Amino acid sequence: MPHYTPLRYPGGKRRLATTVICLLEANRLKDVHYAEPCAGGAAVALALLLEEYASTVHINDLSRPVYAFWYTVLNETAELCRWIERVKVSMREWEKQREIYESQESADLVELGFAAFFLNRTNRSGIINGGVIGGKEQTGEWLIDARFGKSELVHRIKRIGRYKNRITLYQLDALQFTTDVLPQIGRNSFSFYDPPYVENGDKLYLDNYSLEDHQRLAEHIIELNQPWIVSYDYGAVQAGLYTSKRRLVYGLTYSAQNRYEGKEVLFLSDQLKLPPTWLHSNPILLTPAQSKYPFYGTIEGMKPHPEMIEGPQAGQRFMKALRSVIAVPKDAVPNPFSKPKAIKPKRKKPAARKS
Repeated sequence: MPHYTPLRYPGGKRRLATTVICLLEANRLKDVHYAEPCAGGAAVALALLLEEYASTVHINDLSRPVYAFWYTVLNETAELCRWIERVKVSMREWEKQREIYESQESADLVELGFAAFFLNRTNRSGIINGGVIGGKEQTGEWLIDARFGKSELVHRIKRIGRYKNRITLYQLDALQFTTDVLPQIGRNSFSFYDPPYVENGDKLYLDNYSLEDHQRLAEHIIELNQPWIVSYDYGAVQAGLYTSKRRLVYGLTYSAQNRYEGKEVLFLSDQLKLPPTWLHSNPILLTPAQSKYPFYGTIEGMKPHPEMIEGPQAGQRFMKALRSVIAVPKDAVPNPFSKPKAIKPKRKKPAARKS
């Protein structure tokens, strides 16, 4: 899947775009209203929009710097592109943009959008409040401009700008977005939640959650009538979140200051049918077959049909079924092996002769 978002995010979910597309196709969901209540880089949202799987995308992020960036992309597209083309990617500029970022509550929204973007592209792993690539002395193997390819970034932003009438932007808490916005966008919708990680979330995200925050959000997501998926680090399973739901477990590597590799999990709403290929594969290939960097997942939490559960209750169910069969009167069910009786045709009386 191509890169559509201009932002870099640790643990970014771009590689899950193919997985989401498989779920949409398996459930015959077309031209959906697609929502990301914790959008961040909005990589999957943009992939579905630009590949025409979604009619409208709803991007929400409580963080003011992230919201400011997307506001600037959609409302000041040309100005943002001119600024990218002219800006000098240097430590002096980094210090200036860092100062704007640190006064984010009072900063002008467009200026804050510039600052958030600049820091995202020049900091390690795209962490806006992290350290600069190459260090402040610029003695590292990679320098501050290593991830600031101007022509490609301008191309992505201009392309998103052409779709701005099909993008709705919000700055709400994910819980408020769930209770106030999602019920209004209709049943032909699909939501992808990507909350902060349960483990190490404070090091990777601008808005971190406590375990109680995760639990409260989960309670409301489970009550949704529309299909949804939720991605987490595997710590969510260990914390007891979404215990009754099926989950797709996969490996995903991301970089922060140190490279990290671990298991992640995608919880699935009960409304979603699994793609047929998922039911006959173990592990499941989650990227296109020709992908240079394939990754795989396995389904956990699949509940067997009650009749398949073994244990003391199995014998009791068998005896109950046997008694029901014995209690049926013998002649109530036709014997499939008995020969049908031949039915003799009735002879017609000869018609009376006229005299």
